[in-house]
Amino acid sequence: MNHATQVRLTREILAHLDARTTAQAPDIMYHATSAYNSPERLQLEKQILFRKYPLLMGLSGQLAVPGDYLTEDFSGIPIFVVRDGDGTVRAFLNVCRHRGARLVEDRGHVGRAFNCPYHGWSYSLEGKLIGIPDRKSFAGMDNGSRGLTELPAVERNGMIWVIPAPGPDTKLDVEAYLGGMAPELASFGLANYHHHETRILRRKLNWKIVIDTFLEPYHFGVLHANTVGPIFFPNLCLFEAFGPHLRETLPRRTIEDLRGTPEAEWNLIPHTALVYVLFPNTVLVMQIDHVETWRVFPVADKVDECMMYLDFFVPEPAETESAKRHWDRNMELTIRTVDEEDFPVGEGIQAGFAANAQTEIVFGRNEPALAHFQRSVNEAVAAGR
Repeated sequence: MNHATQVRLTREILAHLDARTTAQAPDIMYHATSAYNSPERLQLEKQILFRKYPLLMGLSGQLAVPGDYLTEDFSGIPIFVVRDGDGTVRAFLNVCRHRGARLVEDRGHVGRAFNCPYHGWSYSLEGKLIGIPDRKSFAGMDNGSRGLTELPAVERNGMIWVIPAPGPDTKLDVEAYLGGMAPELASFGLANYHHHETRILRRKLNWKIVIDTFLEPYHFGVLHANTVGPIFFPNLCLFEAFGPHLRETLPRRTIEDLRGTPEAEWNLIPHTALVYVLFPNTVLVMQIDHVETWRVFPVADKVDECMMYLDFFVPEPAETESAKRHWDRNMELTIRTVDEEDFPVGEGIQAGFAANAQTEIVFGRNEPALAHFQRSVNEAVAAGR
């Protein structure tokens, strides 16, 4: 984040503190509970948001060297992403072109080829079919057309993006997609972060409720009174939209320390948590000394169930026991806050939706990021019908 933006945001925060105000949406928003509880709505979200939009797959550090790969299934499309021999990131459907068996699981490293565990067909890191046991039994087959099915994939500024189900003319232009947010994300040097840990969480709530959790500090002083609540100001945030994407700035109480410091020396990052929603399904959190990504997906056709990848990235590898303990404690605080406080409340909300206890919920003017995200989902689904 450039220094001029840091100064602007810091001024806004200090002004809100003085006035005891927060960022405000133009109006309150009434939101239909069917958005969280309708099977028809979920099908549209899956077909549009989780197939046609660019999805963040991870950060560059997860594919550090050629042959490193990771898999992704939660979009409903079996995908694996690999760094090829030239260092380029590529994405393929995770199916053998012989009988459709999965080639790889989870994440890991291969040498120069992927070997199908079913019949041993092999593919290069670039997706070419390079080996067939008993090749004579497939005489006449066009081997060149039986390479892996490649998907649009781009690595930019330490972030890896894939479109799971592209159309015939689909192009993946990440800079255009992110709009004005792209230079800001680039400034963080995400390519230099190291993957520390991944947690996969499964909870009984709609995928959008997970993202809602991150988009307002109105609840901090109540729900998080004994975890992160004392660190931040309750009910104080800044909000800025970048098309369907957004940045929410959550000031820490330490930002008061900047009042007596010359603006030329202001560094906003240690005094905030910066929450970015990378539309449609990723929350990226820039913390004082680490980065979290939350990638959220619906489970099958269940309106009330979701899966989350929480990936934890740190500036230096944890090579000592003390460093490992430090980052493990950070991870546990994150898990304790959301998985033991936010998500149980979210599951209760979902149960109320299932019981048709009400037909709409309301977002206050003090929840502008939350309203923007839900409007963006509504508009994307409507446009993609």
